[in-house]
Amino acid sequence: MFRLALRQTEGLIGSIIALLGLDLAVPDHSTFSRRAETLAVARPQPGSAPVHLLVDSTGLKLCGPGEWLVEKHGTRTRRNWRKLHLGVDADTGRIVAATLTDRDVDDGSQVGSLLDQVSDPVASFTADGAYDQNGVYGEVAGRHPDAAVVVPPRSSAVPSGKAETAPTRRDQHLQLTAKRGRMAWQKASGYNWRALVEADISRFKRVIGDGLRSRTDRRRSSEVAIAVSVLNRMLDLGRPEYVRIV
Repeated sequence: MFRLALRQTEGLIGSIIALLGLDLAVPDHSTFSRRAETLAVARPQPGSAPVHLLVDSTGLKLCGPGEWLVEKHGTRTRRNWRKLHLGVDADTGRIVAATLTDRDVDDGSQVGSLLDQVSDPVASFTADGAYDQNGVYGEVAGRHPDAAVVVPPRSSAVPSGKAETAPTRRDQHLQLTAKRGRMAWQKASGYNWRALVEADISRFKRVIGDGLRSRTDRRRSSEVAIAVSVLNRMLDLGRPEYVRIV
């Protein structure tokens, strides 16, 4: 039902109310759309332990007239889309932060916005090489000074001027990579846990879909917030346990 259009959603809700034997009016699809502008979606409840935050981004296409032209006439159009930035708790698998931006927005620029949505202390921040920026380290340090930043340095990265006397966290990553290799660094730093956020992105697209149906940015943000709430609720109902077999 998460992939239904607004008219179809209106019909589905009417059918459910009829099956329940309730005498309730169903809002029309245009009302659903307008209310999404100011809909307040409940934020994830804070936990009791520090969060090991995993961050990544993905693209969500916009469904609109361009898609209709392709389906009806085979017209080749430039597909438009938005970028979804997600922050996932590595221990619980829950999505604790989400931001929707234009496709040209740099991933690192959204770190502060994601961190502001996390009410728990952050023990570590893990992301891919796109977040290898001084600004990312600064955003994390400014909010959570004791948090570890696990981001692989770029292939062209060079140590800072104080690497020998007072190495930064990034310098330490560079030194360990140079000494033991990138694969050993990934294992020692815990970087491989980042695969969990990729799994959550895959779950988002398989369950919710890979497109946005709303027509304005505020409605799209509400659409994403609802989707995140739904996925977290599913985890509350049950989460698989993984056991490593040697």
